Amino acid sequence: MFETDKKLKNNDVLSSNEITSLNHKYRKLTATQRINELYKDFNQDDVMLTSSFAATSAFLLKLVSDVNSSQTVFFIDTGYHFDDTLAYKEQLSTQYGLNVKSISALKEEHDFTTKDQTWLKNPDFCCSINKVKPLDAIKKNYKVWMSGLMKWQSDHRATLDIFEERNGILKFYPLLDISKQTRDAFIKEHNLPFHPLVAKGYNSIGCKHCTVPGDDRNGRWNNHPKTECGLHL
Repeated sequence: MFETDKKLKNNDVLSSNEITSLNHKYRKLTATQRINELYKDFNQDDVMLTSSFAATSAFLLKLVSDVNSSQTVFFIDTGYHFDDTLAYKEQLSTQYGLNVKSISALKEEHDFTTKDQTWLKNPDFCCSINKVKPLDAIKKNYKVWMSGLMKWQSDHRATLDIFEERNGILKFYPLLDISKQTRDAFIKEHNLPFHPLVAKGYNSIGCKHCTVPGDDRNGRWNNHPKTECGLHL
């Protein structure tokens, strides 16, 4: 076992050497092995898992549910999701027996972005209110944040490592070095359900105001240089 439990319980930050050691250990493992090992190295109560229930979210959620079906999955409900996204969330929750909890912005702050149409003027600020702040409110209760980022998805994500310390929490990306071809082969082999909008050309799916059909993340924040909502920066 990697000796992190005591440090994490005491709210200490792992040293760069300890994070390097984790990366060296996990880099050799498959995605399933990484997730399984995480629960040996860290307490489940310290692990925060998020999912956008977007294009191919079934990939990570299937892997996690196979290893630990009691893991809570946090869904940031921006109030602007496609109806298909909410239906996909319900489908995967039932299919994999997921324990999903939705979190949202303060009502008055969300209502402001609706009235102001902030996504048109300042999409960074809209994402900050409706995505980043709601997660920040619970993030302080956890030590490890697991999410399904993959290197090929964007230039920023290509710079990441399996474990990284960011803003006081240890980020864990078990799928980081999985290729698009490997992901798609797994989805096909296990007959995992795609988000309904994938069939209509949407390959990265966020809020309905800011998402259009496109390859990879090219359909997000259309006609704007923005490529990340801010959660993973």
